[in-house]
Amino acid sequence: MSDSLFHQGIENSQRILYTPSDFARVHLLHLQEIGALTAQEPHRSQRSGLSSYLFFLVDKGSGTLWYEDTHYTLTVGDCVFLDCHNPYYHESSADLWSLRWVHFDGPSMRGIYEKYRERGGLARIHPENLSDFSSLWTRLYEIAGSTDYIRDMRLSEALFSLLTLLMEKSWHPALRRASSKRQNLLQVKEYLDTHYAESIVLDDLASRFYISKFYLSRIFKEQFGVSIGDYLLQVRITHAKQLLRFSRESLNAIAAACGFGTLYYFSRMFKKVEGISPSTYRKEW
Repeated sequence: MSDSLFHQGIENSQRILYTPSDFARVHLLHLQEIGALTAQEPHRSQRSGLSSYLFFLVDKGSGTLWYEDTHYTLTVGDCVFLDCHNPYYHESSADLWSLRWVHFDGPSMRGIYEKYRERGGLARIHPENLSDFSSLWTRLYEIAGSTDYIRDMRLSEALFSLLTLLMEKSWHPALRRASSKRQNLLQVKEYLDTHYAESIVLDDLASRFYISKFYLSRIFKEQFGVSIGDYLLQVRITHAKQLLRFSRESLNAIAAACGFGTLYYFSRMFKKVEGISPSTYRKEW
């Protein structure tokens, strides 16, 4: 790992180096470092192979970022989210910048970051309102500097809030453009929500909404983060759980009412999703 960011004389900075408990390292999202800096001269920070994920926001000035063979121009209001296992560098321009950053990790972070990218998340985003990100950074900094005896739990909670906000605000602008076909996808989702008990085939669904089935499959997953088949399965399983808990219907009747057709298929898919059989779920709940 190469790091030239924090050489004395090129910045004014404040930071907290945080050492999480063994419990936090194994089970929670955990903070590694949090801080803020104001550059005193143009400089570059370069790293690779770091077991960490980095979020930072640009408060003043401008600079550039290189990550995954792409150069980004960074300006005030930009937010950056990186997997630091990959090489990257960022550097201030002559318009010296001020940054606030958070380094963190956790046992679920690789999967979370992959989901972030799958849903259209970019290395750089420019939210319309920076205040929510700014408030979360302030909360993390205050917790890290406190003596709260459950601060590892509070830090994990705040880091999950940060990731949730990133998921919400990170769509690529091209994926946000409204169109009649994109509006149709909201109608497709509503159709699945209300017709889940029926036999639903992709070809029929595409014909109903006058959309190519290939386009429908691709854009549905881009818009909602899940395939049509997986979404329909989630809806059916949710309704099945409601009937298992709050009705006396037989398993055969529940399978039919939720669009599974046969009891065998219902049992197999239920166990795939929930890890237990429908009858076991009913007994446990």
